[in-house]
Amino acid sequence: MGTDIHGFIECRWDYWLDEDDRAWSQVIDLSHLYNGRDYGAFGALFGVRDTASFRALADHRGLPHDASREVLACFGPWSDELHGESWISWGELTAADWGEVANEVDDCVHEYRLSPDGSWKMHGRNSSLTRFAELSGLTDARHLYRAGRVYPENTEWPDGDRLFRIGRLQRKHAVPDSEWDPIWSVMRTLATLHGDEGVRLVVWFDG
Repeated sequence: MGTDIHGFIECRWDYWLDEDDRAWSQVIDLSHLYNGRDYGAFGALFGVRDTASFRALADHRGLPHDASREVLACFGPWSDELHGESWISWGELTAADWGEVANEVDDCVHEYRLSPDGSWKMHGRNSSLTRFAELSGLTDARHLYRAGRVYPENTEWPDGDRLFRIGRLQRKHAVPDSEWDPIWSVMRTLATLHGDEGVRLVVWFDG
């Protein structure tokens, strides 16, 4: 059974109001922005599923004590079936060290593409596996999908303007913009009005 993420982006109006009156409001359901099952990201952000690669930025904090009414209404009826509740502010996300290197070698082989400036840029994990199988000689699917357990760290397979490599993820690759940028874009825009600590992502998981 897989694990799915649910939640909302919330914001809080800080202008003209006393601290006690600064209520949080639901902005958008996370399902409108993200529908993936990226366990590396779940672990790096919230300590769910992949808990060994990175220290989680917001590990099982629970729901905020001042969560919006919409969040409470959505979470409450299903609370017995859910887990991993947490939240993180936009300020914390912007302050995170996205270049941090994982504690362990990634199971997945990394594909890099040659950039115009001559540097190698991460393209994906376990991407182009048909070509990687040809280069590596791996025929067993169990080994192909977990090549990081078969070959030593830093093993490489050059392939023209791309390169396959066994290695460790950076945090930014565990939470790739290709999947998470819609969330970050909404939070970034809201932060221009509400401030970095006036915007947060509240989440929980099932499965």
